[in-house]
Amino acid sequence: MTDPREQKFQQLAQQFPDAPMAHYSLGRLYCEQRRWAEAVPPLERACTLDTAYAAALVCLGDAYAGAGRTEEARRTYEGAKEVALQQKHEGLAQDIQDKLDFL
Repeated sequence: MTDPREQKFQQLAQQFPDAPMAHYSLGRLYCEQRRWAEAVPPLERACTLDTAYAAALVCLGDAYAGAGRTEEARRTYEGAKEVALQQKHEGLAQDIQDKLDFL
């Protein structure tokens, strides 16, 4: 059975191609469903549109890691950690470090 959110998020990403949240929402859904390879393109798009979108960066790192793309995951997590620290989100930075330590 298909998650009804998938079609909605796909439509939003098509309707608003320059809206990072639309792409992030689709990618995050795929991550929740462990559809790692499918999660990468929308998350990459979200991160391209907003390079300081910490949640999208973390989710993209998760997608890379889940897809077995360890070096890309590491680089993405490191970038996400920098963004988190710049935005004074120390707790998020620590969560990201935990992910880095686990790789």
